[in-house]
Amino acid sequence: MSLTLLYRGKNVRFSMRLNKLHWLSAVLVFALISGIVIHLIFSSGEQPTEQLDYLPISASLAQQTNDDSQATNKLVTLKKQQLTALTIKLAELQSQVLRLNALGERLADNANIPQQEFNFQQAPPSGGPSAVDGETIRKSFVQLLSEISSLEASLKHEENQLQMLESLNLGHHIENTRYLSGRPISKGWLSSYYGMRKDPFHGRPAMHKGIDFAGKEDGAIIATAAGVVSWADNRYGYGQLIEINHGDGLKTRYGHNKKLLVNVGDVVTKGQVIARMGSTGRSTGPHVHYEILHNNKQINPLKFVYRKAK
Repeated sequence: MSLTLLYRGKNVRFSMRLNKLHWLSAVLVFALISGIVIHLIFSSGEQPTEQLDYLPISASLAQQTNDDSQATNKLVTLKKQQLTALTIKLAELQSQVLRLNALGERLADNANIPQQEFNFQQAPPSGGPSAVDGETIRKSFVQLLSEISSLEASLKHEENQLQMLESLNLGHHIENTRYLSGRPISKGWLSSYYGMRKDPFHGRPAMHKGIDFAGKEDGAIIATAAGVVSWADNRYGYGQLIEINHGDGLKTRYGHNKKLLVNVGDVVTKGQVIARMGSTGRSTGPHVHYEILHNNKQINPLKFVYRKAK
């Protein structure tokens, strides 16, 4: 098999006869050249794609780095704010300690306690570090926590001292004013005595374990000695009752009140208004039922009513 190539121009004629080997070789050469050209075209088209893929990755890394930097700055700012708030709180606590020191000194002076017994002169720990960076902030927090611990110990010590002073002052005060004397009212009259009497409700003889002072409703009921309130509530028969413990086994009771002005645990002074006169409980009209107990047994209050005050 052979292949004849014929070219005919205007002035030129050309013809070539190719056998089978020649034209097969020409086809293979043409195919090889075409493959190389196609490969080069596709290779040059892929390069921009690779570059385009690379650019977003670089931008993403840059954005992530920027976000991390902003988060770190926000964290540092937050720590600075917390440190500032903690420093201000520490300063407030230190001011309170100074005021407590001044109060303690006055109490000790009023109680005539030697100065060396209570030391209120020692200044509390102080400080206020300035935060600059993360490491400085960390050290500042450690320093503030240490100062707060020292301040806490100082407050506990001074609290104990003030409690002791309070007990001493209270003890001196009660000792001087717990002497029982006088009437439990500011205005009114003695309406019923201690001992056997005709019961106002059923008319039969009954033991009256106190004395009654009548007066106007809402009249002042006063403590006849200093002490601590051991009862301030309703009690059967007494109505609204106040009981005061004066120590040495002595107590006083004030019954049938309209309104109570003290609570259990309150420390009252001699002559203090503790209630308002009423007619609560087993009562026929506004009055106060006044009792004095010695070792929890009622005794005749009359001798204490007319007792001379110290």
